Amino acid sequence: MADKIISHKIIVAGIGPGNPAYMVPEAVQAIEKAQVLVGGKRALAQFSASEAGKQKTMAIGGDIPAVMNFIGENLARQDVVVMVSGDPGYYSLLDALRRGFPQEAIQVIPGISSFQLAFARLALPWHEAELLSFHGRVPAEGKLTYSKGRLLGMLTDSKYNSHTISELLMERGWPSEAELAICSRLSYEDEAIVKTTLGQAGNLPVQGNCVLVVIG
Repeated sequence: MADKIISHKIIVAGIGPGNPAYMVPEAVQAIEKAQVLVGGKRALAQFSASEAGKQKTMAIGGDIPAVMNFIGENLARQDVVVMVSGDPGYYSLLDALRRGFPQEAIQVIPGISSFQLAFARLALPWHEAELLSFHGRVPAEGKLTYSKGRLLGMLTDSKYNSHTISELLMERGWPSEAELAICSRLSYEDEAIVKTTLGQAGNLPVQGNCVLVVIG
């Protein structure tokens, strides 16, 4: 697909942390105007047109090649809008799209990431923060070691969660009294921001699929 001349655009729209109030207007407009819309099942249920036949849609699941083929087939005739959670520039389908299609065929609309919202909730500047993802991966060893003053923002999953990551950091030399913020369900009505320490995290209910912020 990368060697074909493409006259239409793949519009990658960041849909933010979940609540539509945190979507930028340009992304909202692109999604509303889309004739072909791709996204996760929850995003499609939330944002796709309710009128039957107004939009052609495909859910992003485990079969990424099938998603790429669907995009390529429709791109020959019209623009395709691809919804991704958070900001497209951080661990999203954008990587796969860049491998499969020419860069000039891709237009990106940024979104508010869960990192941005977590640091905002803490009223904490994040220009010195190091951002890591434990979502289906483990960062390199050197990225986890302790040094005084380090500020980490971390995405988690069900396996690497508020308990296991706290233990892992302490094994890498982080002090048990290091400040930890557990930011879960960001932007939703049941959002919770819990401030604790690495040593105390294991005494609290486990939280996965959230953002952890730790201050060394």
